[in-house]
Amino acid sequence: MQPFTTLTGVAAPMPVANVDTDQIIPARFLKTIKRTGLGKNLFDGLRYEPDGSEKPGFVLNQEPYRHAEILIAHENFGCGSSREHAPWALIDFGIRAVIAPSFADIFRNNSPKNGLLPIVLPRAVCDLLIEDAAMGANARISIDLGRQVVIRPNGEEIGFEVNALTKHLMLNGLDDIGQTLQHDSAIGAFEARRAAAEPWRTGTAL
Repeated sequence: MQPFTTLTGVAAPMPVANVDTDQIIPARFLKTIKRTGLGKNLFDGLRYEPDGSEKPGFVLNQEPYRHAEILIAHENFGCGSSREHAPWALIDFGIRAVIAPSFADIFRNNSPKNGLLPIVLPRAVCDLLIEDAAMGANARISIDLGRQVVIRPNGEEIGFEVNALTKHLMLNGLDDIGQTLQHDSAIGAFEARRAAAEPWRTGTAL
């Protein structure tokens, strides 16, 4: 997993509440277990007409937001069914962080494990950032996870809270497997001791 330390990029304004996971990545695209290739279908029903052509009014179909790395939304982002494909699709598109007043619990827990940073800020602050984002490419927003601040284009720093473990894992690029592999030596030593003391468990006594 790619570490998340600092990020400065274009932010896409999406002032919509209750954006659910089926809007983020519709169920018909959940057949794959690969984390790549889903970005083209991110917000599929909102981005495309039935014939596959783009809907010009949707923010991610507009410049500079085609290259957005941050998404700013309203309350309860990521509600609906549980699917890791939702953060996968956002990340594959290029979005590394979502800022909103609140998130659905499962989405908020899934996201950091997949490299996507969910940031909770008050609605009024999100609306200010949405106004900043609406200015386009010249209004780039920065996120410093180590310092736990979002930096507006005018230089104003806005602090945010993040779980200490989540912060550690994202700064170091560790998903669940990565956490386990940190203890690879200890696991190997335990398995060797157990095999020596209880060979019947591993079949070595046969």
